[in-house]
Parts: sequence; structure tokens; C-alpha cells
Amino acid sequence: MSAPDAVPVSLAEIARIAGVGRAAVSNWRRRHDSFPTRIGGTDVSPQFSLAEVEQWLRDNGKLKDIGGRELLWPRFEALGSRHESGLAVAEAARRMRSPQARITHPELSKQARELVAAAAELGRAEGPRQTFEFLLQRWLETHVRQLSTTPPQLAALMVRIALAVRRAPGDGGPGEEGLTVLDPACGTGHLAAAAAREYDGPGLELLACELDAAPAALASARLGFVAQERPERGIRTRVATADALRADPFAGTKADIALCNPPFNERDWGYEELATDQRWTHGLPPRTEPELAWVQHLLSHLKPGGAAVVVLPPAVASRKAGRRIRGSLLRTGALRAVVSLPPGSAQPHSVSLQLWILRAAADGPATAPPSQDALLVDATRFARPGSREPSPDWAALGSFVLTAMAALGHPDRDLPEGAVHVPLLDLLDDEVDVTPGRWTASTTEPSRKELAARWDALGSLLTGLADHARHLSALDFEAGAPQTTATVGDLIKAGALTLRAGQQPAETAAPAGGAAMPLLTVADLLHDGAPGGLLPAGSAQAVAEEGDVVVAGVIRAFKAWVHEGPPVALGPQLYALRVDPEKLDAHFLAGCLRAPANGRQAGTHASSSSRVDIRRLQVLRLPLERQTAYAETFRRLSAFEALVARAGSAGKGLVGDLSDRLAAGGLAV
Repeated sequence: MSAPDAVPVSLAEIARIAGVGRAAVSNWRRRHDSFPTRIGGTDVSPQFSLAEVEQWLRDNGKLKDIGGRELLWPRFEALGSRHESGLAVAEAARRMRSPQARITHPELSKQARELVAAAAELGRAEGPRQTFEFLLQRWLETHVRQLSTTPPQLAALMVRIALAVRRAPGDGGPGEEGLTVLDPACGTGHLAAAAAREYDGPGLELLACELDAAPAALASARLGFVAQERPERGIRTRVATADALRADPFAGTKADIALCNPPFNERDWGYEELATDQRWTHGLPPRTEPELAWVQHLLSHLKPGGAAVVVLPPAVASRKAGRRIRGSLLRTGALRAVVSLPPGSAQPHSVSLQLWILRAAADGPATAPPSQDALLVDATRFARPGSREPSPDWAALGSFVLTAMAALGHPDRDLPEGAVHVPLLDLLDDEVDVTPGRWTASTTEPSRKELAARWDALGSLLTGLADHARHLSALDFEAGAPQTTATVGDLIKAGALTLRAGQQPAETAAPAGGAAMPLLTVADLLHDGAPGGLLPAGSAQAVAEEGDVVVAGVIRAFKAWVHEGPPVALGPQLYALRVDPEKLDAHFLAGCLRAPANGRQAGTHASSSSRVDIRRLQVLRLPLERQTAYAETFRRLSAFEALVARAGSAGKGLVGDLSDRLAAGGLAV
């Protein structure tokens, strides 16, 4: 696929096309006189002709295995308008599924129509669903400041909660003949797509609505692929472009479950024209409480016994203006639970958002009276701190929340720490504050036996530290001239090792039932070092296998280690080095690379997020037989470092527990 001359691309986009880092592109530009000349931009952010760049990359063998998708995206971005580029991606998806489909958005320009045809042709050659998902992800990344999306992990958790909370058949709830799912503010369809992944039964109907035409078209395209790929399930989809509050396209339609991540703080939501709307059975939402309008909108669409899960800002749980409606939701049993999520669960990432779990009353003679308590769950402790945009430990978070939800309606069941059944008599005070953190503060004190076990564990750690300290403190270093070194770049050229760079995946959730591979990111390293995501098997650009050396190429998380265990996919700024065992010892290499002075000399120092140039890292030049002694010492030093961290954590926990016990009194003197 050749690109039009008029399409500009930046250095970062060239790096994506070639599958390398931006530093490599800058290096090409300095070293090769034939590199295309700048056609626009500035000296700091130059732009080049996509057609010239593509030709240069091909002529110089730099394209490698990169497909046509990376070359395609800059042409969509060159359309200029978020609206037109989004519609063009959606139209291309329709043409990928059905080559004879006609353009449904006549406002598209000639340039956009030509691009739709080119994208559809490429999609049919390289995989329609994969090509669409790639273009959708790039569109979302480009316009991230203008759009709010629901992360796949949160979307999956919301669906699982709704399926667990809705009343079972025979209890006045939905039957087994099918499932109707509604999302009245769907964006690009993340929640509806998650419902299709999580619900594997027959007769699934997905209803979605979105005010913005471009996301609505993209949601329709996404759900079209969902329905097409599993025709035996009989999935029916309908996406409407409308304002669900002002002009509900599904008025009178009832759903088994409703999912929603509505816009926050929208003052112009229709307060005046909707003042007498029949949906406000719990009271007219104040102008400043649009979120409570969405809550009642969802309830109005639920079948008897149906469940809804909605993402809300934390202020909705306590603002004075909404206390009357919150009180009514509690008294009638409509508001069953509130979950406080860790920061980073969804945009805005700095806020601890909440999930409100709603359930419509069941009908029938055996209907139980409204519950006399509400389940409040504080899951904020599952945050992964230390990065600019923290992300939760999704596996632990999901397990904790679903365990708590299993006790909903069963106040006699044990709850995990951080979850509590609160009687309505306590909640229905002057404030009607349903913020979980207010009610779930832990008052459990460790027993004498637990404290003794923790002291024993700390003692074992300190014993191990002392053993390592004796060996390490006895090390002797020869005086004299420093040893010679080689850079990682030199070792690559010499064939002693190979380098693979991790990249941002297009999708961070593996399909249900499909083979998956753990995904490790820099944020995971800053938390506990365990992979926090999953990728579909075979989709990773870089995979670390047992014996590979993994390097984090960013100052704030700089480290290197030898990977052990099953293969793991690497995210951006992580690198896998595979050594030739006849030339290099992996543990020796990792020990040399992770020296702090090495990271400082190979990195930039503008901020803690500055990157480390992996190819500039220094490695001692030693014969293989001498590397063995160094490797063993590096291993011991690494074990010593791990014990120091564990002992520090254990000691900090004991200090906190003892402080609480002392402050509570009861010291025997």
C-alpha cells in the first residue's frame, strides 16, 4: 500500500511503523544522507512525508515484519477531524465485513472515502477484526483527552458483578431464554463487548446508545464483529445515536442487566425539560446531580430482579444535594452495594471511582421484602502505586469484589476485610453517606499468636540477612587499572546477545476462553513485580523466556534480572536480552547491567520518567570462566537485596500493629 505524499508523520510515528524506538529513527536521520527531508513541523518536532518515509524504509530494509496497518493509520490521522476519522474507521470496518456495503455517512470527504476503501482491502488481507481493533485503539490513543473509555478489565468486572447480582430464575428474576444488556452511554462499546465475552449463553441482545456519532459508529462496528464471529449464539445488536436522557431510543424496553459509565458533572443534562419525567420515581435529580439521573434511568429499564452496575465519581455518595434520592434508593432496596475502586481504575485516573450496584425489585407472590442493609466495599487498597497513571491489581481486585458480592443479601455470611453490611438504620441519618471508606475502617487487632508468628518471620529474615552480609562483607577487590567494558550495542554486533523491545499492546485483555500470556509493564515493576495483565497468545511483540535477561529502560524503575518461569509478554520500556551461552553468562550480564552507575551514565536526567538507552549500558569484558564467579556474587547480592526489602516490609507492619495495640491501652507493666 503506497501512501499519499501529503500525509505527514512524526519521528514517533516512523518509529512505530519500523517497530523501533524513537532514538533509532533519530540515529538514522543523522547517519544517512538519503533519509527524507523535513516537510513541516519544527526542529524539535519535525514532520516527514509518509510516502517518502515508506520508500526509504523499504529501500534500506527497515520495515521488517511490520504490516500495512502502521502505514495506514497516519492517513486516518491526516483527515484532521476526530469526527471524520472515527466515522471513516467505522465505515472501513463495515466494508471489511461486507465488501458490497454502501457508505452510510454521506458527509465523508472524497479523501476519507478513498481511505475507507484502502483500509477495507487491507483488513480483508490481514484480518478484518485485528485491523479494526488496531485502528480503533490508535484512534482512542490519539484522542484520549477528548474521550473517556472503560478499561477492559473494569468492563469485565462490571459484567461479572451484574450477572452475579441479578436474581436467579424462579426467584422472580430473568429466565434462561436469553439475556438483554443495555448501555445507555456506550462510547465505543467497551461494556457491551465485555458482556458478549463474559456471557456465553444463547440469545444475547446488546442494546447501546451514544450521543456522539463517531463513537456510536465505532461501537456499532465493534459489536458487528462480535455478532459475526459467533453466529451460533444468535447475538443481536442495536446501537442508537441519541441523548438517552432527553430522547431515550429504548423507551419501554426492559433489560436483564444494565451497564453504564456515564459522563460526569454534565450540568446541561435536561433538568428543565425532564422535570416531570416518569423515570424519577426516587425524586427529581437536582441540576447538580446528573449522575443520579443516570442511576434512575438505568433502574427504569430493568426487568424485575434485573441488575445494573454504574461507574460514578465518589462525591455522588455523599453530596448533600443527593441525600434524599440516596435515602429512597436505600429504603426501596434499589441500591444494594457500593464499591470504592482503586485510583487508576478508569478516567480520571487520579480519582477513586465507585461502582454502584442496583437491583430492581422482583415481582410475584414470593417476593421478599426490601433488604434492611447495604453492602459497602472498600477496594482502594488494591492500587498499584508508583507510576504516573497507577493501575489496579486487577486479578486481586476482581477476586475480592466478587467474593464480597457473593454475600449480598446474606448478612450472616463472612465478608473479606474491607467489606461490611451496614444496617439501613445507620445509613439513613442526616447525611445518607454511602462512601465505603467511612464504614469499613478496620478495627481488627492482631492476636498474641499472630504477633508472635510475625516476630518469628522477621527473625528468620534477619538471620538470612546476616548470612549474606558475612559473605558479601568479606569480598576483596584488587587495586589497579579498571577493567575494560563493552556496550550492549557492541555485544549485539558481536553476536553475543540479541535484543527485543516490548511495545504497547493494542488490547490488554485476552478473549474469554482463549489462550493468554501474562503481560508485564513498568507499572507492575513499581508495584510488586508480578504481571498485571493478559494478552492473547501470539500477539506480543517481545516475549521473555526462561533464561532471558529483562531490563527496565526507564529511570524510575531501572533494574535488570534473569527471567525464571513461563514466558511473559513485555510492555513498553521493557527489553529482553537473550545471550549466547558460549559467550555470556546471563546472571553475569544482568548483574553488570543493573548497577546504578550504569543506569545513570546511559540515561537522560530530565525527570524520573526519563529513559535509559539500553544499547549504551556497559558490561565487563571477561572470559566466560571468570564470569561464573561474578555471576554467583551477583546472585547473592540480589538475594540480599530481596531480603532487605522483605525485612523492611515486615518490620514496618510490626511497628504499625504494635503502635495500634499500645494506643488502645492494656500494656502489662
